[in-house]
Parts: sequence; C-alpha cells; structure tokens
Amino acid sequence: MDGLELLRQDHDRVRSLFTSFREAADAEDTDRMAGLTGEIFHELQVHTAIEEEVFYPMIHDAGGEDLTEHTDESYEEHHVVDVLIEEIRGLGASDPAYKAKMTVLMENVEHHASEEEDEMFPQVRELFSQNELESLGEELQAARTRHEASAMTKQELVEQARDLDIEGRSAMTKEELAEEISRRSGS
Repeated sequence: MDGLELLRQDHDRVRSLFTSFREAADAEDTDRMAGLTGEIFHELQVHTAIEEEVFYPMIHDAGGEDLTEHTDESYEEHHVVDVLIEEIRGLGASDPAYKAKMTVLMENVEHHASEEEDEMFPQVRELFSQNELESLGEELQAARTRHEASAMTKQELVEQARDLDIEGRSAMTKEELAEEISRRSGS
C-alpha cells in the first residue's frame, strides 16, 4: 500500500474515534469517554511513532525548505499531543478539564492531519515515485507492527505466536516474540 494512503487511513481512523468521543461527551457518558480516550491515545502514539521513525526522516530534506519546515513543525505538533496525553492521563473523565483538554487535543490533531494531507502529501507525491511510496508503505507497516507488538503484554504476544505456530514461543522474551511475530507476519 502507498505510504501516504496508509497515513491517511490512520488519520481517518482517529477522526472516527474523535466523532465517537464527541458523541459520548455530549451524552455525558464518562465510561465510554474513558474507553475511547484509551483507543485514541493508542492510535495517536503508534501513528506518531511510525511517522517520526520512517516518514519524517525520509522527507525532511527531500523537498527543500518548505517540506523541511512542514516536517519540523510536525515534530513539534506531535510533542504538543504527547504533553496533552500525559495531562489527560492524570485526570478522571468526570473532571471538567478532561473534556476541555480532549477538545484541544482533537482540534490540534485534526489541524495537523489536514495540514499533512493538504500541504505535505501533495509535495511528497511529486517528489517520490509510486514504487518509493509503496516501499514507504511497507516500512510504515513494519514499524506499525513493531510498535503495536511493543504495546502488547507478553501473554498477548505468546497467544499471537501460538496462532502463527511459532515454535519455542514460551521460552522467548517479549522482544523476541515481537520480532518473530513481525518477521512471520511479513512486516
């Protein structure tokens, strides 16, 4: 899959979660808000990790000053999201600041995603061939698999290794399991 399309799909998945969060907030459903917040944080953390590990380094100097500035700004926008996530984690869903901070987080992420899609992605599409964008997609997917696995417990990894019929899984460390699962999954 084209790397830019993979990133756009991530954006759309988070936007959908934001819509669900807003509906839960309007209904004052703090349990649902808390559950959705966990999903949102997970999606954002995996997405920002793969962008910072694969995408931004690839494009930082590829397109001149404008693309470099966009990339530098994107790193800072990710930092703001990280700060907000940590602040929100310290609050309960019934705390009035919780909804306010989540609103600021969602607005920042929506602005960031729109900027990437409308300004950065078209420049990247002009600079790189379709084959390069496909390779980018493979690298992003491999990074996603690694980051998803690192968020799993060892028992969850053992169960996934069992599903993949990985021998010796019970003797493997969490890191070894994640690596072997990633290798077997073709990522």
